[in-house]
Amino acid sequence: MAAISQIIAHIVTADVEHASTGSWIYLGLGGREFSLDTHDVDFSRGVDACFLLGEESNVKYSDYNDPRTPPLSTEDLAHFPVYLRVETAGDGPAWCLEWVSVTVNPDTSYRRRFIHPSLAGSAREHRIWLDTGYGKAVYLRPVDDAEPRH
Repeated sequence: MAAISQIIAHIVTADVEHASTGSWIYLGLGGREFSLDTHDVDFSRGVDACFLLGEESNVKYSDYNDPRTPPLSTEDLAHFPVYLRVETAGDGPAWCLEWVSVTVNPDTSYRRRFIHPSLAGSAREHRIWLDTGYGKAVYLRPVDDAEPRH
């Protein structure tokens, strides 16, 4: 068991028509949710972005989106699901997710990584649309480093 000091969410929005969204995207991990919103990165068509929480944070409201406050531990990862969730907002709220990888404590011996293996690849059948009418969340599973990467 170790304290969670940093989370990196690597997310790729598909490069297809209407894939962009202005909706709120949340990461669920360790029994709480974190807002994935930055000043300069968004969920536009074809964007490949990393969202950092905790140490070296690049998200807005970093004090409120910090896994160190209240402290989370790697033990929490076994008790709560890891997921991405869209909270639809504005015009064109649907979002087409092509890839997601969430890494906890990336540069430590307590590193944990989560993906959705069906999203490995850029073909149509390897994407998921999230919206009120389609489903708003995608759940991730733990993997070792031998699993596919985008």
